[in-house]
Amino acid sequence: MPAKGYPQDVKERLDQDADAVIARYPVKRSALLPLLHLVQSEEGFVSGDGIKYCADKLDLTTAEVSGVATFYSMYKRRQVGDYHVGVCTNTLCAVLGGDEIFATLKEHLGVENDQRTEVSAGVPEAQGKSLTLEHIECNAACDFAPVMTVNWELFDNMTPEKAKQLVDDLLAGREVVASRGPAVCSFRETERILAGFEDRREDAVHGGTIAPESIVGLRVAQARGESA
Repeated sequence: MPAKGYPQDVKERLDQDADAVIARYPVKRSALLPLLHLVQSEEGFVSGDGIKYCADKLDLTTAEVSGVATFYSMYKRRQVGDYHVGVCTNTLCAVLGGDEIFATLKEHLGVENDQRTEVSAGVPEAQGKSLTLEHIECNAACDFAPVMTVNWELFDNMTPEKAKQLVDDLLAGREVVASRGPAVCSFRETERILAGFEDRREDAVHGGTIAPESIVGLRVAQARGESA
């Protein structure tokens, strides 16, 4: 069934943010990637309505927008939970425990890859949380393998037990702080940040940090007096 588009009130609310995003680019079709993050912040995934909205705003066809939305793995075509939990299962993380972590979490949560947990029965809707579990490719954090992500924030040197505690804390609504970053916010809030809007978390680190493990080679080279 063809998408009908967002209701007028939703469209009007999105228009202000979308226009701000588009204004950053000399060619408006260049705003497609952040605009897809913006519509994903609205519904928790890129829906048919979201694709139509992006196409209409950027004078593109829905086929052109769909081609981009289905190419990049950060854009989801079905509902994501309050948190997106990723387990790296690429080579180094896998052999150091990533595969075991992923298998443990699937059993612990009762879901398979790219599936969403349900809010527990008897938990008030305002308090109940859900998450989507997915195995993901390299996060470029091999110094800290095995790694996990929650809404793309990194969690280093994970174990099956630490992983179970992490998802239990998320589902219980407890604050979770990334290994080298801020406290985790919801998936939809993260998507708004990725669309280019200000990260208002007080503990957000702008510009990133360098961990000692990442520059061991540099320190050894300096001690030997070596240079490139």
